[in-house]
Parts: sequence; C-alpha cells; structure tokens
Amino acid sequence: MLILIVGCGRVGSAVAKRALDAGHTVSVLDSDPLSHERLDKEQSTTWEDAGGRFTVGTALEIDALLEAGVEDADVFIAATSGDNTNLVIAQIAQRRFNVPRVVVRVADPGRAAWYGEQGLLTICPTQQAIDQASAMALSS
Repeated sequence: MLILIVGCGRVGSAVAKRALDAGHTVSVLDSDPLSHERLDKEQSTTWEDAGGRFTVGTALEIDALLEAGVEDADVFIAATSGDNTNLVIAQIAQRRFNVPRVVVRVADPGRAAWYGEQGLLTICPTQQAIDQASAMALSS
C-alpha cells in the first residue's frame, strides 16, 4: 500500500515513520528540503535506505504531487500546517486522482465538520482538545 503524506512536520514525519515501520510504501512531500531531517532523526539508517521516498515540492502544484506518487497512492494524508492548503490538496487527491482514502488535518472545528460531510476524513486536533477539556470539566 502506498501512503503519500504531504507535510513533513511533527505530525507528518511521525505518521510516515510509523507507516514505513508497519511495512507500507511511504512517500513524503514537503516544500522545505530541511524537513527531511525529521525522517532521519533517531533512525539507524537514512529514510531512503529504509525504503521511504522524499520529494521536495509545493503540494499545490500538480507536478509535485505526480512526482511524489499521487497517481499510485492508496492513502493520501494532508498534514501541512495550513488548513487551506490541506483542504485543497485533499480534494485534488480525492476528486482528480481518485485516491481511495484521503485524510486531512484541519485545525478549525467548523470547517472540519463541513468538509467531513463532503466526504473527507478530517482530523481536528482542536475539536479533540475541546471535547476532552469539556468532558474533564463536566466530570468534576
């Protein structure tokens, strides 16, 4: 299974490492070439020697997505720091490239809910924090 992750920050790199360790083929796309260092950190080998792919490019450019393998992706994860970028590229993966499973990180709870209704699997850390804090406050 090919998993394409856009964004190699803390979330993207952690998910990429776990997916590669689980035996999946993993490709990571990020506009910052230095973000690659997160993939090598605390590893006994380089990301590429372990079987991972890394592409430097802007996810809003179709050529970068193609180079990273979007046409062959079974799973697409949009994990950049920007909601707008994540939502746009997730829709491109879903609608243009027919990636079967698309996951998008969205910080804004309202937008996450709306895009979830449109068929995207949204992960909203903000909503999760609100839910947990509310549950703790109500259980006291």
